[in-house]
Amino acid sequence: MTMAELFEAMPARLDSAAAAKVNKTIQWNITGDDPGVWAIQINDGAARLVPDGVEKPDVTFTVNSNDWLTIAEGKLNAMNAFMTGKLKIAGDMGLAMKVPQLLPLEL
Repeated sequence: MTMAELFEAMPARLDSAAAAKVNKTIQWNITGDDPGVWAIQINDGAARLVPDGVEKPDVTFTVNSNDWLTIAEGKLNAMNAFMTGKLKIAGDMGLAMKVPQLLPLEL
């Protein structure tokens, strides 16, 4: 699976109940073999993919494409990736902690 395919599928994974009153933008800066920038804008229970990202996201994750795919496959825990420096987070840490509930990754 490519990063583009992974991110194109993410809006459909939004938990609309968990995102009912959320109006935030989450962005991923992907490095490595399959680089790119993707953002997901969440507005009142709906999600929209923004290829190439936005100028001022509420939270940004920076991660290598291989590590992100491993996280998405459930083979690497995102918290462990963060604690070991594989996943970097900038911006709203509270929102970052909610991402697994808002956008569950179950490949």
